[in-house]
Amino acid sequence: MANLLKKSMTMLLVATFSMSTFAQEKANKWYDNIKLSGYGMLQYQGQDKEDAESNTFNLRLLRMIVDGKINDFNWRAQIQGTNAKGPGEPTVQLMDLYAEWVKHKEFQVRAGQFKRAFTFENPTHPVTQGWRGYADVINRLSGFGDRAGEKSSGGRDIGIQVQGDVLPNSSGRALLHYQVGVYNGEGINRSDKDNRKDIIGGLWVMPVKGLRIGAFGWTGSHGGMTTVNGTDESVSLNRYCLSVEWDKDEYTFRAEYLHSQGWGSGVIGNNTIDYSLGDKADGWYVFGIVPVIKSKLHAKARYQTYRKSKEWATSLNSVEAGLNYFFTKNLQLNFEYARVNDRTLAKHNYNLVDVELDFRF
Repeated sequence: MANLLKKSMTMLLVATFSMSTFAQEKANKWYDNIKLSGYGMLQYQGQDKEDAESNTFNLRLLRMIVDGKINDFNWRAQIQGTNAKGPGEPTVQLMDLYAEWVKHKEFQVRAGQFKRAFTFENPTHPVTQGWRGYADVINRLSGFGDRAGEKSSGGRDIGIQVQGDVLPNSSGRALLHYQVGVYNGEGINRSDKDNRKDIIGGLWVMPVKGLRIGAFGWTGSHGGMTTVNGTDESVSLNRYCLSVEWDKDEYTFRAEYLHSQGWGSGVIGNNTIDYSLGDKADGWYVFGIVPVIKSKLHAKARYQTYRKSKEWATSLNSVEAGLNYFFTKNLQLNFEYARVNDRTLAKHNYNLVDVELDFRF
């Protein structure tokens, strides 16, 4: 009996150890499919705008990202911390939360909260983008601090999108990319206010490596807008964008033109329609970033215009130049000088200086 008990205990210990090892291997495999990353952007900015001079250090933003993979699905959760509301009023909010079926590069499906399928610049990483901020026309007509009046949403919305790369050439490189999404139309962390969905799509060709030539369209609405009579209504929204980009060997050149039709408040987070703005706006930008010392120092220049009423009298224009220095691939210092021309001000011209320390982990 003692020998039988001893053998039974030995078998039990072996089985327990085997199950523990198997569970540990499974846990490790699960853990290996999870990646934690993030980045921070520290900023100094000064300007001599008449009656609005400023000279301040800012915590531009901090983002924490968790990426994972489950079989043929990728998923992401991203949280942002920023002082967007102003000093002493930090904002923490969910930016991305989505899952994407990626089994076939020709047809992929993404669902959740993510970047809208509009413009080349919108989905560009804020650090990789290389400037003090996205172009003014991107901010105002692509769901950041949007002209429509929705709260700042980082170019994102809630919905579902299909996309893919097709028509491979002899070397296997795709020549055509498509993407189409259906969204609530209200920005991040908000349900649909009028039960009307936004449809946004993009199509671009890639005839040679590094070159993209594309076009985007957006039709939808923004719900809960307040009229001069105090009534609530949905405002139709129609936009398009024409884009071209060359990005290869640390040389990046991009130009985009955006046009918008639809009433808005012109003020972030304000749903009261400002009819004096008119129902049309447009703008464009063009920039170049080139290596001075490969992987170490880049020079850059940008010209941009945003016309909030599609009239030159309401235009915001700037000519910018600067340098980006890379201590390592995950730590860079950016300097930028801008000469700004704001036609809506009594004194149109002013100077702006921006310095940023950006890091990734």
